Amino acid sequence: MIIAEVVTEVCVAFPALSALAEGFEVFVITDASGTFNAMTRDAAWERMSAAGAQLMSWFGAACELHRDWRNDVEGLGTLFSNHIPDYRNLINSYSTFQAK
Repeated sequence: MIIAEVVTEVCVAFPALSALAEGFEVFVITDASGTFNAMTRDAAWERMSAAGAQLMSWFGAACELHRDWRNDVEGLGTLFSNHIPDYRNLINSYSTFQAK
């Protein structure tokens, strides 16, 4: 189960902990949720991690789900370049190299 919600210590933690208790494998997308301060965020992450949740970024989750770049370089690359300015430079370099 992949979870990202509005508030980390409530909207993410409650279903994550419940799913873990039911035997699900849980992936918490840490940079797709927020909260009021770093202390409550870190406490929620620690609680979920200790219960068995795997914490990861949206970029890591997308790459893991994509698995093989040979299937769709432009699709995922475009998604990343639209949301990560530094990644746009990588895609531009790749496109320039491919054009030569």
